[in-house]
Amino acid sequence: MTGPSSKASGSQTSRTYAAMSLVSFRDVSLGFGQRLILRHFSLDVEVGETLVLLGRSGSGKTTALKTVNAMLLPTTGAVLVEDRPTTAWDHIQLRRRIGYVIHDSGLFPHYTVAQNVALVPHLEKWPAADIEARVTSLLQKVGMPVGEFGARYPDELSYGQRQRVGVARALAADPPLLLFDEPFGSLDPVIRLELQRQFIALRQEMRKTSIFVTHDVREALFLGTRIAVLLNGSIEFVGPPREFLQASTPEACAFLSCLQPLEV
Repeated sequence: MTGPSSKASGSQTSRTYAAMSLVSFRDVSLGFGQRLILRHFSLDVEVGETLVLLGRSGSGKTTALKTVNAMLLPTTGAVLVEDRPTTAWDHIQLRRRIGYVIHDSGLFPHYTVAQNVALVPHLEKWPAADIEARVTSLLQKVGMPVGEFGARYPDELSYGQRQRVGVARALAADPPLLLFDEPFGSLDPVIRLELQRQFIALRQEMRKTSIFVTHDVREALFLGTRIAVLLNGSIEFVGPPREFLQASTPEACAFLSCLQPLEV
């Protein structure tokens, strides 16, 4: 999969919204009291791409992500999903069209692995045979075969295994859009690399559009078809990895400096 062309670079953000955008942030600001978390945030997420939101803690990454599934609503501006403002969606139906993977998997502890993955297809009233086939297929794809893991509960799994199940659950109802909020951040380096590679394999096979939040520059370069660098709730840079590696904006340079070997 090749990354789409950048719509903004440096401190300039585009006001042109692409016809093939699955998600569009249109001059979004969001605040709590006197504190602005997002500031005039404008960005398109195109069909089939993996857009990485890269930034430090407090830069607005997760806040931007949560406006997509209407967990948060803009103070001004609009977020469009499939050309429809999130305020015009039934929020339950919107969330069922979006797979969501968070850093602690978010599995229901009283459901088995198979029941967790089957949840949204069940709510959508899929036929039982289709649900069973989907659960079996997805657990196999994430390396958690149903015969071995389907009847287990989340507290019987390692952290990495729970994250794999979380990815399978996000894919279960075949949503057009996936949101990832630092899903691999607490994993040891070996398991993290395994799951990153698995993410790329699933992306190539299933051709999903994804927004991926991270503060890890290496993860951003490895996974993203485009990278948006956030600073104080605004987009400082957005472009494909090859352009990010040549970026000269201050925050992009701060992240790129993390790629340099440590002096001892």
